[in-house]
Amino acid sequence: MPGAALGLTLVFAELAILGAQPAPVQPPPPPIAVQTPQTGLQNFEAQTGAPIQGQADVDDRMTVSVGLEGRGPYRFLIDTGSQTTVVSSALAGTLGLTQGPMVRIVSMGGSSSVATAYLDTLDIGLRSYSGLTVPLLERQHIGADGIVGTDSLQDQRVVLDFTKNTIAIGDAQSLGGSSGYEIIVRARKKAGRLILTNALIDGIRADVVIDTGASSTIGNLALQRAISERSAGQTTLLSVTGHELPAGLGFAKKLKIDDVNISNVLIAFADAPAFRELNLRRRPAIFLGMRELRVFKRIAIDFSTRRILFDLPKGS
Repeated sequence: MPGAALGLTLVFAELAILGAQPAPVQPPPPPIAVQTPQTGLQNFEAQTGAPIQGQADVDDRMTVSVGLEGRGPYRFLIDTGSQTTVVSSALAGTLGLTQGPMVRIVSMGGSSSVATAYLDTLDIGLRSYSGLTVPLLERQHIGADGIVGTDSLQDQRVVLDFTKNTIAIGDAQSLGGSSGYEIIVRARKKAGRLILTNALIDGIRADVVIDTGASSTIGNLALQRAISERSAGQTTLLSVTGHELPAGLGFAKKLKIDDVNISNVLIAFADAPAFRELNLRRRPAIFLGMRELRVFKRIAIDFSTRRILFDLPKGS
């Protein structure tokens, strides 16, 4: 998991921000995956539902260009594990945003107080969001100019095309409906995120949060206890607030979601506040990161209908 990053998970009930970046460890066998070409970031196309050319960052996460206050484009991470949108403190200073109240944040490693700012407009294609209060975090911890969270995605579909390295954001019909997707799984929604509740990890029933802001997968201690015989060592999670949290590493031979199977899943296990905030602490659960999601040709995350659609690679 060298250079991997676990994305932010923000809960606005307490404006709790949770995120972590694991320290480098020996990489596991790769999951069964299709090869994804790397392409450069292009200017955002101002057309609702049109494919947005994405860029894979050093942690294999997907970023897109957005506009703030009529300026940009700026590189923002698309993070389905984050409840709210975030702006880097450096960009907020450049734009001269008005500072909001201090808020308490809870990271993977602990809690801190951070500033917020008032954002008049955020533009993604022809979609525009106004009157946002956004937490401010350091760019070196985010890995981008900011984060597009689920508060800006609730009535939309997000399509990640890993073969073309593109992102499309829009309504389901304009993005092709269900055409080309072999498997469609219904999810439940909690704090803005979609959670798959009937997954099996090596035969163990578990909840799965699809987390496009995380490069790798993190599991709770309930799951670690269930598969402790497959321990792969220790690591440290480095949070967005600079806190450190010890984590155990383990392998899962198979993750099964409906008829979807993912092999060779490396999981970092920690007693992270993210699970507590989402009431996912007692039952086995994971935040499924981009390393595993990239085994598919495409994934569509449809917040309006609470469905996740999978386009499988040939031969699956």
